Amino acid sequence: METLFETKDLTIAFGGHIAVDHVNISVPANQFKSIIGPNGAGKTTFFNLLSGQLSPTEGEIFFRGENITKLSSTERTRKGIGRSFQITNVFPNLTVLENVRLAVQSQAGIRYQMLSHFKKYQDLEAKALEWLEMVMLEDKQETLAINLAHGEKRKLEIAMLLALNTEVLLLDEPTAGMSLEEVPAILDVIRRIKEKGDRTILLIEHKMDMILDLSDSIMVLFNGRLLADGTPKEIMLNETVQSAYLGGIHS
Repeated sequence: METLFETKDLTIAFGGHIAVDHVNISVPANQFKSIIGPNGAGKTTFFNLLSGQLSPTEGEIFFRGENITKLSSTERTRKGIGRSFQITNVFPNLTVLENVRLAVQSQAGIRYQMLSHFKKYQDLEAKALEWLEMVMLEDKQETLAINLAHGEKRKLEIAMLLALNTEVLLLDEPTAGMSLEEVPAILDVIRRIKEKGDRTILLIEHKMDMILDLSDSIMVLFNGRLLADGTPKEIMLNETVQSAYLGGIHS
């Protein structure tokens, strides 16, 4: 199985505090891997290292065998690594369709020209609509993003990541801040992406039922260190994980 993402002794320290401590992982292509751990375990910091928001104190990051440790977040996006945040990141005063079309344009390397005829962008809009259908937002295409519900903004953000042709989706608590009624819709979107089988997904999430349902593998961070890495069943049966984090949850 081809390794897509790999870290070697990945470490970052803030002053005397080591937030991520010599973490080694290997993620195969098209795998769904979840990252769990208590608050303060280093999960979001680890994501920030993978996506280029932070630079490590020690260690290396590889993508398709290439050392990307020194690449910026923008350069990593161009390589195919997309990141969502706990706070949604969309253009609020553009329509849903315009948000995704801009991502399609960016991926295609086409700069917007004010005096160009609108028909020039019909192909881009058709592609953008495909991504909106993927996340079940096609009926909201003319809605301003600022008027979307929180869960719909999450779906829009994911559509924009897909439109950038990202091979890797780093999803940081995609259900954070959602009402109970909104959660099933975002789960359906993530499940559809997984079932398509052409993306590698790394997910930070606290909802264990969601993690167990979707994940091919789970890694557990505790005090910045990799405590365990295995299948959902292996993680559920791991006594060290249970005592350190899961509080005795059994499969």
